[in-house]
Amino acid sequence: MTTTTLARALMGTALTVLVAAPATADIRFWTTEEQPERLERQQQLAADFEEASGIAVEVIPVTESDLGTRATAAFAAGDLPDVIYHTLQYALPWVEAGILDVEAATEVIETLGPDTFAPGALEFASTEDGYAAVPVDGWTQMILYRKDLFEENGLEPPNSYANVTAAVEALHNPPEMFGFVAATKVDDNFMSQVLEHVFLANGASPVGEDGFTGFDEERTVEVLEFYKTIADASPPGELFWEQSRTLYFSGEAAMIIWSPFILDELAGLRDDAPPTINDDPTSAELASKTGIVTSFSGPSNPDGAAWADLRYFGITVDADFDEAQQFLEFSMSEGYTQTLAIAPEGKFPVRRGTQENPEEFIDAWSQLPVGVDRKAPLSELYDPAMIEEIVAGLDTAQRWGIEDGQLALASKIVNSQVINRIVRQYIDGTMDAAAAVQQMNDELGSIE
Repeated sequence: MTTTTLARALMGTALTVLVAAPATADIRFWTTEEQPERLERQQQLAADFEEASGIAVEVIPVTESDLGTRATAAFAAGDLPDVIYHTLQYALPWVEAGILDVEAATEVIETLGPDTFAPGALEFASTEDGYAAVPVDGWTQMILYRKDLFEENGLEPPNSYANVTAAVEALHNPPEMFGFVAATKVDDNFMSQVLEHVFLANGASPVGEDGFTGFDEERTVEVLEFYKTIADASPPGELFWEQSRTLYFSGEAAMIIWSPFILDELAGLRDDAPPTINDDPTSAELASKTGIVTSFSGPSNPDGAAWADLRYFGITVDADFDEAQQFLEFSMSEGYTQTLAIAPEGKFPVRRGTQENPEEFIDAWSQLPVGVDRKAPLSELYDPAMIEEIVAGLDTAQRWGIEDGQLALASKIVNSQVINRIVRQYIDGTMDAAAAVQQMNDELGSIE
């Protein structure tokens, strides 16, 4: 499928837009973005594509937790949809299972230009024969910090263990100001997510090419000592995302780790989660005083890493390849801004622009309105350097097991919450760091 082929398809006479339905649709598209407003945007995208190409698309919502089961059943029945919008975890396993067509996805990426995509997003989907699926959007976990306080105290941005530690030492002054709010609630997925980010920053992983490797003791001791530093600078108790946000919003925390879904409420655009740093719950004052870091490093991994959640368009083996490719090329070019507009605060552009305009989609995305009760574009709320930092995290995006083809095993390790429990025991002082590493490796080694 080439740009020339797509151009020929778009040169026909104007067509009346038809409502896509099972009996009339040329291709079927499964999406996990099933909330009514998001579904409506995708249906409009499909209608726009049909008007341009004459190809009707049926948009079929699928609950994300059911996606794996439904795809497996449809594959067995020979009734897969043409295109599936899916999470990172399915990309490579679905290739191995025979569900996704690598050649079809790779042709789309080659047509659009691989160098127009975030490198990390492509790397995650890389196979020996090309790419498992086409990267669509993603987000990176962030360290949010009080930029104003850092500047007043001559502190460097918290982009390394050392800089975070220095900031904690300078700013921690409880109960008026906590240096950090670290996740410590063992049975909450937020702690799992934060810990993987912190481990990745120091290049510590429990898996390798051949499966489970265990954590390297030296790197992991460094991780544990760092996490104890930020936990000791946090309030007591079982802490997760809610306390992190509340304390940061009230001006009582210097640093937190959070997802970008905090960006609109941080700027006073959401009534049920307002910043309380002053008397105006709609104020953008806190947003103006906030900096972010997406990629940070530990002493054993100076290049650092960002923790990312990425989404893809997969073309299935049952697809009408030519029509599916045209739909994806449209969705990632003329329709890409509309694709991102579904939820711009959590859909960073993994395709930055075109060959002719390398920043086209970043610029367009930054102008998309975010918020719930009030709306404003990110470019009005945050300065250009911060926008660039938000997007740049996808360049160094990582997750355990991706490079080694062990994402499934890594996910089981994370979901076991063994790491959460033992890290909590260490920071509570019930075992030393070396014993904690050994205990983690002993327990995680039995996971298959």
